[in-house]
Amino acid sequence: RHMSYTCICACGPNPAILHYGHAGAANNRMLGDNDMALLDMGAEYHCYASDITCSYPVNGEFTDDQQMVYEAVLQAQVNVIAAIQPGATWTDMHRTAEHAILSGLVKVGLLIGDVDDMIAADMGAIFMPHGVGHLIGLDTHDVGGYAKGTPERSEKPGLRKLRTSRILGKGMVLTVEPGCYFIDMLLDIALKNPAQSQFFNEERLPDFRGFGGVRLEDGVLVTEDGCENLTICPRAVSEVLDVMHGAPWPPTKDVMPELRRNWVTREAGKMKLVDMPYRYDVPVLPAS
Repeated sequence: RHMSYTCICACGPNPAILHYGHAGAANNRMLGDNDMALLDMGAEYHCYASDITCSYPVNGEFTDDQQMVYEAVLQAQVNVIAAIQPGATWTDMHRTAEHAILSGLVKVGLLIGDVDDMIAADMGAIFMPHGVGHLIGLDTHDVGGYAKGTPERSEKPGLRKLRTSRILGKGMVLTVEPGCYFIDMLLDIALKNPAQSQFFNEERLPDFRGFGGVRLEDGVLVTEDGCENLTICPRAVSEVLDVMHGAPWPPTKDVMPELRRNWVTREAGKMKLVDMPYRYDVPVLPAS
């Protein structure tokens, strides 16, 4: 009833379409057993928008490739959240996300070579052809991204898709939404470009065509010395699978304190912050 924007609900290959689904096209694909689903939804509260994306396996179990791509995106989210603080530049946050995603694609065997060289060759824009996040407030894509006196939009692939390039300041609210997508058109363009094709393991490429994509999106508040995560969705693989298998949410312990989630509960109709105990006995992300 009070949505911030038209929801994006995609599965199978369709998450590779960044804004999939609209009134002019049917969104009626049947869910497949090994599909990944991507749901980008946000409620509006007292005229303020939220913007949240979750990705998960339809059948409740990740394949090996799905989990490695998911964990690459999750690592990107963790790294960006760790780097956010007043004085940081949003373009640097985008590059931080690209580095984590490309590193994950090296681990999964799709890419070969040095990740910094890949970034210099604009490989990040092949797999994440959107900005790592945007200002959010009274509008989902809030105003002020390129206001007078702020850094101008970059001309570089990937960076030019950012909805802002501002230097972060205390009190700003932004989304952190890294994603990894396998878009045939962009893959084909990269394969024809010697500067980019050198990084592909073409034997693995067919395994990812039709994969779709993964995106994770949280809203964060920039604080005096870092940020607070205002989104408390399941993010760790163990959390996603536990919830899909019927476990309650929120959990009793936080397995990913590095996400800086601002845990809350409701008491007498009001939200109350909860000091969630950490849980370190569950492996969350593989060692780098």
